[in-house]
Amino acid sequence: MDKVIEKKKGIAAAFTKRAVPYWMGCVVVLFIVWLLARDNHSVLRVNPQTLSMGTVTQGQFNDYIRVTGQVLPMTTIQISPLEGGVVETIVAEEGSRVKKGDVILILNNESLDLQILNAEADLAEKENILRNTMISMEQQKLSLRQDMLQLGVEVRRLKRAYDSSKELYQEKLIAKEEWLKAEEDYLLALDKLELVKNRSLQDSLYRTVQIEQMEESLQNMRRNMLMIRKRKDNLTIKAPIDGELGLLDVVLGQSIAAGTKVGQINNLDSYKIEAQVDEHYIDRVSAGLQAQFERQDEKYNTIVRKVYPEVRDGKFKADFKFDGQQPENIRIGQTYYLSLQLGQPQEAIMIPRGTFYQKTGGRWIYVISEDGSQAIKREIRIGRQNPQYYEVLDGLNPGEKVIVSGYDSFGDNDVLKF
Repeated sequence: MDKVIEKKKGIAAAFTKRAVPYWMGCVVVLFIVWLLARDNHSVLRVNPQTLSMGTVTQGQFNDYIRVTGQVLPMTTIQISPLEGGVVETIVAEEGSRVKKGDVILILNNESLDLQILNAEADLAEKENILRNTMISMEQQKLSLRQDMLQLGVEVRRLKRAYDSSKELYQEKLIAKEEWLKAEEDYLLALDKLELVKNRSLQDSLYRTVQIEQMEESLQNMRRNMLMIRKRKDNLTIKAPIDGELGLLDVVLGQSIAAGTKVGQINNLDSYKIEAQVDEHYIDRVSAGLQAQFERQDEKYNTIVRKVYPEVRDGKFKADFKFDGQQPENIRIGQTYYLSLQLGQPQEAIMIPRGTFYQKTGGRWIYVISEDGSQAIKREIRIGRQNPQYYEVLDGLNPGEKVIVSGYDSFGDNDVLKF
């Protein structure tokens, strides 16, 4: 007899082996739906009392930055000795006011003193030689003149003898030989006289050339002496201009080589302000931009005079000159805080400056929800900045509130719960 199997009904039928796959499919579908429906953002609970918040506003964005500058003289002249030596006397003290020509330092150079003594001895010797030579030449000149006078007398005497012999010979009173001898003696005397004259002329020319050469040599020696004495004078270092002795880096007994910087003089007629500017603005700062600062309730205007291209430790230098009056009690080394105007004010959306920028670089920020219960991370785009505000180019609307304090303790959480 066959056994009759009864079908299970109701709840029992839903848990049969054949129904298990269907149940598993339902569980998977429900899990997927839960994953899609749940909030995927990581959440961190924070205390709002520890946060600094700011409101997004719209208004005139003043495009300026604050820079710190130091007062320096517009013109500084370096003090360097033209002649090396040992510091013998320090006349002026660092920081003192000096006039052009005032003595600052006196150096000593024994080698230079020896050169002067040797040059003086050589000059004296040459002068003695020239003097003795001129005396000797004068004596030779006088001797030649005496010879010429004697020969002139001899020529005239022999001329008379010759003329007399000629007449006697013509009258047949003397022999021809005697007449010819008188003629020869006369002609010989003429030749001697001419020879002495030529010698005198040549000696005169020679003496002139020799004296000129010796005098030229003496002049060179005198010029050399003056140059050596001038080198001696260069051992006394004097102020080249009126001003303040801003630096004097020497001590007594110190050996200083020629050309070594030993100090500087500051021209106090005009000043400049040398400021350090963040390299972020190197493409925006140029000569001609205006800057202002306040001192003792007075405002002073300056203009960018020069921008130095070199960047060191994230900053570059810029020089500012005064545009108009300068503080009466201005001193070298004073610190001024300048507002450097980079552009004209423009309408913009702004948020207050804060330390959040160090973490985000201006790429995102936490925006507080309308009900104030949480803050959600949002991407933004920052443009210009001044000491008070960041210019917002995209991502925020006026009236929204944001967290502007530091984000270091928030990690990578997308939502902050209050």
